[in-house]
Amino acid sequence: MLTELFTSKTRIKVLLKLFLNPEVSCYLRELSSEFQVSPNAIKGELDSLSEAGYLERKQNGRSVYFQANKSHPFFPEISSIVRKSLGIDRLVDEVLASLGRVDSIYILDDYAMGKDSGLIDALVVGDIDTNRLDELRRLVEGKINRKVRIVSLGIAEFEECSGIFLSRPHWKVV
Repeated sequence: MLTELFTSKTRIKVLLKLFLNPEVSCYLRELSSEFQVSPNAIKGELDSLSEAGYLERKQNGRSVYFQANKSHPFFPEISSIVRKSLGIDRLVDEVLASLGRVDSIYILDDYAMGKDSGLIDALVVGDIDTNRLDELRRLVEGKINRKVRIVSLGIAEFEECSGIFLSRPHWKVV
């Protein structure tokens, strides 16, 4: 889906990384290493996106960090397009519609860092029907062509061990 909108694979990687989790900020060499592309390829995309106002650029010593500009008028739309391209929006909508009382949903690890690894780790907290959750997981996997691994916890159980999960890269969806 994103390849039809953007011809640059590097730009797509930058958008996935920074718009999936807008709290993340990265610097040029970090992204270059992660995406395994030259620093020049990343620099061009970062400069272009920051000049257009989609990314915030912050100097910290000798390093320049880039982060999604949450105050940009198009931020909600770009974030939505990125999520839809990965199928996360379908997963969340289907979970909320039929599982019972969902307190919160977190995306963990790779996807929380903006990496499309093909495996989506999710944490669902609340009083939910775990059998229905497993059915939905299988349905969503077929729709988005990605493996989904879900951990479900009750609210009290989550409160006891939230540090274990929230010390990992995470992005709160709901």
